[in-house]
Amino acid sequence: MKKEKVKQGAKKTLWFLLNPRFLLCFGVAWILTNGWSYILMAIGTWFRIEWMMAVAGAYLAFLWLPVSPEKILTVTIAIALLKWLFPNDTKTLAVLVGWYRKAKSVVAGKKAKKKNRNAQKTTQQPAEEPAETESGA
Repeated sequence: MKKEKVKQGAKKTLWFLLNPRFLLCFGVAWILTNGWSYILMAIGTWFRIEWMMAVAGAYLAFLWLPVSPEKILTVTIAIALLKWLFPNDTKTLAVLVGWYRKAKSVVAGKKAKKKNRNAQKTTQQPAEEPAETESGA
């Protein structure tokens, strides 16, 4: 049962990622976020233009850092382009809507569990006893 569910989810994900419309949008997004620096580096190297190589090299060095948000940004731009360029592609957009709803329900479920846990902690804690004061005689 679980194996079939995983297989079906993988198939849906592959279908979404390998969709020609999404690939086109992803390519454009990649050019906007990364590709320009590779092109600039190639042109700068070919014609020996120092400032081009410096700018492209600095950006490329940033891209290869583990903290670079470039991949998230590229996919986000690709999805936005997909919605903008192909608004009638209901099949692909339906996959996105399904993933959004699923993620939203997971987050809501986690918030509810956390709220229940916090509520249980407050009811289980014994009330603090007032401190006894010593009366000095």
